[in-house]
Amino acid sequence: MSRWLVTGAGGMLGRDLVDVLGAVPGVSVTGLPRSGLDITDAAAAGEAVAGHDVVVNAASWTDVDGAESAEAEASRVNGEGPRLLAAACARHGAVLLQVSTDYVFPGDADRPYAEDAPTGPVNAYGRGKLAGELAVRRLLPERGFVVRTAWLYGAHGRNFVSTMLTLAGRRETLDVVDDQVGQPTWTRALAVRLAALGEAALTGDAPAGVYHGTASGQVTWYGLAQAVFALSGLDPLRVRPTTSDRYVRPAPRPSYSVLGHDGWERAGMKPMDGWHAELAAALPVMAAAAASPPPA
Repeated sequence: MSRWLVTGAGGMLGRDLVDVLGAVPGVSVTGLPRSGLDITDAAAAGEAVAGHDVVVNAASWTDVDGAESAEAEASRVNGEGPRLLAAACARHGAVLLQVSTDYVFPGDADRPYAEDAPTGPVNAYGRGKLAGELAVRRLLPERGFVVRTAWLYGAHGRNFVSTMLTLAGRRETLDVVDDQVGQPTWTRALAVRLAALGEAALTGDAPAGVYHGTASGQVTWYGLAQAVFALSGLDPLRVRPTTSDRYVRPAPRPSYSVLGHDGWERAGMKPMDGWHAELAAALPVMAAAAASPPPA
């Protein structure tokens, strides 16, 4: 029996992680939402980690724009929190899977970023997440796993895919940026991959280090919106392309967020499925979740 702790268990990825791990034979999972664990509290982090074999840190300050005006607070969660969890894992002999982001890169490349490509965040959110990565790798050189992901969507939180479906019912046409490229990634598919990686870490089949947990392929936000419409039986021509300068936001966004996946070979795994196949599988699940009454 392996014992897992999921932090940030009330979030979009965290909820899928708890569900996925709960269905794995021989796994006992503890899910702690933000209200149940403040990862920036050293004593609380140490107490939570004790008795677990694998910790998946899905807790994060996710307000990218808000981080620009509150960088110290955001970095405390995204940088100091992972450091405290890593220190606790080091004391208790646990594996740590730290969920990170494509925002650690500058976003000016013209080919997928390799796991060992130079970093260079362009916003406060990315700087905080990079600090968390570095702390995990420094404190857990043999048991620390950094899994960078991007463009997440799923059934349990606000995200681009659900927003497009909501707006489709309110507007005849939508203008969506066509000059940012990335890899839309379903949180449930990522949860399955994290579960497999943690098991491989426990058996010694996956070496510590950086992995890129994104769907294969690439697309712009405009292309993703069109795919959401088409797969939902809506007219994709209702989505019109535009440019990022039409939507100025406090935090600059990388224009190129495509990550390479060569690192999975180290763990004996193939890259994740293509983004379009993931989206096609996700949409019915998201629709069913949206139609279900909230738990009492």
